Amino acid sequence: MKNIKNSNKQSFLKRIFIKLSRKLGYEIIDQNNYKIVTSNKKINDNLSVLGKKSINLPLGEVKITRKVIALDIIIRTCSSVNMLTQNKTRLFEKEKIEYTIRTIRSLLNSSKDPELETLNINFIIIDHNSTNENLRAIDDVFKKFGKNYSLINLDVSKFSHKIEKLNQRGKEVTENQKSNMANIHQSLLEAKKCKDLIYFVEDDYIHKKESLKEMVFTYERISSQLNNEIIICPTDYPYLYVNSEITQNFLGQNYHWRKVNETLCTFLTSKKLIEKYWGKYVSMCEKEHAPFEKPLHDIYEKELCISPVPSLALHFTNINSIFGLSPNINWKSVWDENGT
Repeated sequence: MKNIKNSNKQSFLKRIFIKLSRKLGYEIIDQNNYKIVTSNKKINDNLSVLGKKSINLPLGEVKITRKVIALDIIIRTCSSVNMLTQNKTRLFEKEKIEYTIRTIRSLLNSSKDPELETLNINFIIIDHNSTNENLRAIDDVFKKFGKNYSLINLDVSKFSHKIEKLNQRGKEVTENQKSNMANIHQSLLEAKKCKDLIYFVEDDYIHKKESLKEMVFTYERISSQLNNEIIICPTDYPYLYVNSEITQNFLGQNYHWRKVNETLCTFLTSKKLIEKYWGKYVSMCEKEHAPFEKPLHDIYEKELCISPVPSLALHFTNINSIFGLSPNINWKSVWDENGT
């Protein structure tokens, strides 16, 4: 009887201790069963709460001061052009529309994560010159996921008069390059209408299922720590390993991230940074720089841009291109996971 009373007393004191710890914001871990008794979760579960706290064991909690309130995903599509500047075949040698569909499907899969259900996620497609058949294929994907989206048919003539005819190498800008610059310009104009984060995506980037959650939670965590807006590139580009560079490392939600000084045109950032560097962003649409993304690189000299290790999204170009497939990733698995 005495043992029972002692046990009940210990249980009562334990409950009081747990309640007190929870109110004070502490997490208590039972190392016997790997449970976090203050939140009824296991240590391998996601302990972070969007907009409130970021927890990474054993480093503890980061209070979220920079809450993400919305995410607009702007996908630039052009299924009639295989590759913009290369006369090569892509990995798996499929028609361009296949890469476009898998890109969209991967983003829709990623957006379904239950940890993101409180976040307002919108999809915008800006398309140039795709056939009606390909546009129907895109529409079918969204219908299968029960997700609404906006479709903008790009009118290149609205922007062509703003584009310089010659690039910095003195060569004439091609029609495909003009349409790409016009599409970026249109996406920037759409970004001005958005509420918070904007993810600009080209239509040959296939994502892991955890991609959007990792990017959003990491954005909140690191921008809260630095008290500043940041840029996230979801792709670990192979060309960034050609030269040895000093970098900085950051801990995100479940991935490690590193500071990078260059990206291509798929990246996530905030409306605040788009407005702050509007002239720089638009200059990329009016003149073909060398490299094309140089205005972005100029911004990264002033603002932090990070990329994950390993990659969250794979750029499905030619296997021999240093601007394409990320290292140390099972490309076939990511491709198959986002098939029909």
